[in-house]
Amino acid sequence: MKIVVIGGTGLIGTKVVGNLRGKGHEVVPASPNTGVNTITGEGLAEALVGAQVLIDLANAPSFADADVMNFFKTAGANLAKAAKVAGIRHYIALSVVGSDRLPDSGYLRAKVAQEELIKESGIPHTIIRSTQFFEFVDGIAHAGTQDGTVHLSPAHLQPIAADDVAALVARVAVMAPANGIIELAGPELIGLDDLVRRYLTVKRDARKVVTDVHARYFGTELNDKSLTPGDNPHLGPTTYQEWLNRQAANA
Repeated sequence: MKIVVIGGTGLIGTKVVGNLRGKGHEVVPASPNTGVNTITGEGLAEALVGAQVLIDLANAPSFADADVMNFFKTAGANLAKAAKVAGIRHYIALSVVGSDRLPDSGYLRAKVAQEELIKESGIPHTIIRSTQFFEFVDGIAHAGTQDGTVHLSPAHLQPIAADDVAALVARVAVMAPANGIIELAGPELIGLDDLVRRYLTVKRDARKVVTDVHARYFGTELNDKSLTPGDNPHLGPTTYQEWLNRQAANA
């Protein structure tokens, strides 16, 4: 089976490509540095020739509200058009758990817009909404830092390892389209403040984490339901402590 992975050279994309190639599939990692640009459309039609499955894992280069909305709307429209012409039989996209519950976040509004373009395309599809990746904890700490102190909400998350995300994406790629949304999360609930506090401890980072229920997470306030999945999500097996232990071992 030929599978095209948009964003195939990124964090999740490289893992998905390796996973699917290991199972004998013809996989094309597509990104601007491989000559495929979803914003301009350059190389897109050529990459999709003969493909049965399209996986969109690309992310916006800027998280500014207008930029991220333009990215996902433009790329989404170009992908849907090219996928229809190519006769794609399964269009898969990675989105975010809770994206439709947090309209104050420009990034999540853009992810909802991307999802709607896929649904409206008429192409058989599966939208995988994932919780936050362990690998993004450093960025969360940076975003919450004010004058050397990290201000974060205690709201619960159910974060997940990138390896576990990639494993499910690869599984879905060879399954029948769900024609809807499936959710993916890690195995445990963790407060956002504690998530970062434990990471900084492992990294021997002296920044103090201050718990603040009104602290904004990329533009929006959180509660325990904001970024946690609904009933019966797919669960990745890797615990946060297991992942932290690997970070410590590789330090």
